Parts: sequence; C-alpha cells; structure tokens
Amino acid sequence: MIVEKDETMPVRNAEDVVRVRREVRTHAIGAGFNLVDQTKIVTAASEIARNTVDYGGGGMLRLETVRLGARRGVRLTFTDRGPGIADLKLALSDGYSSGSGLGLGLSGAKRLSNEFDVKSTPGEGTIVTLARWK
Repeated sequence: MIVEKDETMPVRNAEDVVRVRREVRTHAIGAGFNLVDQTKIVTAASEIARNTVDYGGGGMLRLETVRLGARRGVRLTFTDRGPGIADLKLALSDGYSSGSGLGLGLSGAKRLSNEFDVKSTPGEGTIVTLARWK
C-alpha cells in the first residue's frame, strides 16, 4: 500500500469535528470519490470524531489518502487515551449507547466503511481505524 497523502490533526472539541469533516471530504475528493462515497466516509468520520471528543476526552486523527494497485482510498485512524470500551461487542451493536445518543455511532460508521477495526483497552484508550475505497 502506498500512502499518497498523510496528515494528523487534533480532535478535542466541536470545532475540530467540523475540521475533520472538511479535511476528510477534501481527501475523498482527491481520491476521486463520487458524492455518495464522499458522504459515507465524511459521515463515518464525523461519528467517530464525535465519539473521540465525547467519550474519549479528545484525541488525534491520522488521515491518509492511500493507493493499493489501481484502487484509491481514504484511511482514518482515530486515537484517544480515554477510559476505553469495556465491552466492544456490545458497543458495536445497533442501539447501544453509553451516553444519551441513539447508539448508532460505532455500528453506523462500520456500515459506512469498507474496512473497520476497533482496539480498546479499558483505562488506556481506543483506536478506531476505518477506510473507504473507490
């Protein structure tokens, strides 16, 4: 896999979530995504960025435009040092929320992505990696 573009940015507050959405859309356009695929990756990014702020206490995003053979994609890695997720299986189920949300953040982002992975250790934090391919 070749990384064509790579940047990191903080995800600490609502303004950062807006910036994440804008930068992810820019990368998706650069990767040649159509409007539907742009919307899917931006929506997934927004959900995970919001979780990073609300549940992880803020963190970082690594945003990459990648190429694998003739395929181009956008890969996002969100990292926080928050409380972690005690039960990943439960957290990934539709309708589960540890807060006041609808419980569609993680599971919705997973459905909007071609690749999705969560690693979480209670007391240490969470890493969510997702990708969408053209």
